[in-house]
Amino acid sequence: MLILETKHYEILAPDRPHIARGDGGHLIINPKVAVEDRTQLNRERAVELMKLTMVAGAAMKTVLTQHGIDIGRINYQDNGNWRPELHVHIFGRARGASGQPYGHYLAIPRTPEAFRAHAPMQPLTADDVAALKAEMERLLASEKYRAF
Repeated sequence: MLILETKHYEILAPDRPHIARGDGGHLIINPKVAVEDRTQLNRERAVELMKLTMVAGAAMKTVLTQHGIDIGRINYQDNGNWRPELHVHIFGRARGASGQPYGHYLAIPRTPEAFRAHAPMQPLTADDVAALKAEMERLLASEKYRAF
């Protein structure tokens, strides 16, 4: 589910997350133009990606906590293993998580096939997505991020 679109990126809430909503949730930032990894980004795209990771993480912590999920930490993972192009996963880590216990490393199936065979986890709700979009837009308009 698309949350936010910027000049060079899209932020999505996946329908099949790696982390269930109650364990902290999962977002993905995808470049609109595929690159192998961050070394291929120009300055403008690199700065925008860093800004978006910060905004998305801050929004997750605020919104999901307001929605009853006690987010203690956000994990950022720059990937390109299953899909050989840059994309950033943002994982909320809930203090009360059961499937992905807080303070433990993330346990994600090792292959795309194993992931597809795994029972689907609860994605973020439409209310979560709407609130995340509003919070990201608010943060992007704030003094801290406006001139980033």
